[in-house]
Amino acid sequence: MNQTSQQKTWFQRIESLHPYETLLYLGMIGSGLIFLFLVVAFLFSGLDQLSGLNKKIPVSFLISTFLLVSSGYTATKMRIFYQEENAEKVTRALGTTLLLGIIFTSLQVSGWMELQAMGIDFKGIPSGSFLYLLSGIHIFHLLGAMVFAMILWVQLRKRQNDQIQRLILFTNPFEKMRLRLFTVYWQFMDGIWLVLFLLFVISL
Repeated sequence: MNQTSQQKTWFQRIESLHPYETLLYLGMIGSGLIFLFLVVAFLFSGLDQLSGLNKKIPVSFLISTFLLVSSGYTATKMRIFYQEENAEKVTRALGTTLLLGIIFTSLQVSGWMELQAMGIDFKGIPSGSFLYLLSGIHIFHLLGAMVFAMILWVQLRKRQNDQIQRLILFTNPFEKMRLRLFTVYWQFMDGIWLVLFLLFVISL
């Protein structure tokens, strides 16, 4: 009886999710499976194929990892500021998160150039190709979050000086959900990159 009650409660929670929440969680599951498949393929491609090359993590990857972790912190602060109903700080934290994401993307491209300088090309070495592929797919997923962040940032900027819009921002459950889903997805992408970065450290 208790198990049935728990199952019903679990299903009820799923049914009560907003369609956006359902789509996001399904998308995160799908993305996680894609990365899992690629990581397994990367591990079985033979990491020893990179032996003999200059085993050194690209500096751009190191810096970008620090920046992305920092952006996860600013995304968390954004939710805290929202609970404090401080529109200016919410906007600033979102803008900082977006800026760090843009710099992260630029540094990833720079990291690819460093890999090429090390003799790890997209062609020829399977494991080397996976380094580009994994980081490239991660950037593709992150770009979607950055586009949403940019749209959200523009909307927040417009509402800062309008008292009615500010009231709607902090009282509308939909607005709260949008910010929460953004931070959840952003931190999910942070976690994905940390796993990928660990694999890069092991392989180089």
